[in-house]
Amino acid sequence: MHISILTFDGFNELDSLIAYGILNRIRQPGWRVSLTSPTPRVRSMNGLVLESQSSLAEASSADAVIIGSGIKTRGIAADTELMAQLKLDPARQLLAAQCSGALLLAKLGLLQGLPACTDLTTKPWVQEAGIEVLNQPFFAQGNIATAGGCLASSYVAAWVIARLQGDEAAAAALHYVAPVGEKEEFVSHAMALIGCIAEPLPTC
Repeated sequence: MHISILTFDGFNELDSLIAYGILNRIRQPGWRVSLTSPTPRVRSMNGLVLESQSSLAEASSADAVIIGSGIKTRGIAADTELMAQLKLDPARQLLAAQCSGALLLAKLGLLQGLPACTDLTTKPWVQEAGIEVLNQPFFAQGNIATAGGCLASSYVAAWVIARLQGDEAAAAALHYVAPVGEKEEFVSHAMALIGCIAEPLPTC
């Protein structure tokens, strides 16, 4: 099971790395989470340099793809050569977009008929692409999910885990990373947002 987190130059560390950390709470044979970039290395919006772990071609065959956000997303969306390399298909993949990643899903024509969540900066650009933007942190329908706000990346990770490993695994992963003294509330809220009411906690 391969989960690819698309991470471009200028990426937002919180959007890519929170999801990466939570997804790696799953310890199952064959479970693989990779940071996927078009170049061997990418530099974040704050100067953090990461090495790519997989290629865009691998993302096109991954079981799930999370499109991270960053300060260069509009330029990426306008790069026809780069966008043509993203062969994503919700019929065979789970697709999730974090913040400005929703713009890339829109430009790829994958949000047709669906509303989306995104960050406040990206909101007008997604609306210009003809997509209704919701005033909420997370929305999913079928195999497509979008989230708005950096810390909403935990919801994206939980949604992917729930779809691929079940609700109990998602709740357990969230429970591990949740703040001490707030774990039950955090897990219950997150699982409700992604479509599962956790009772009893941390499983559902």
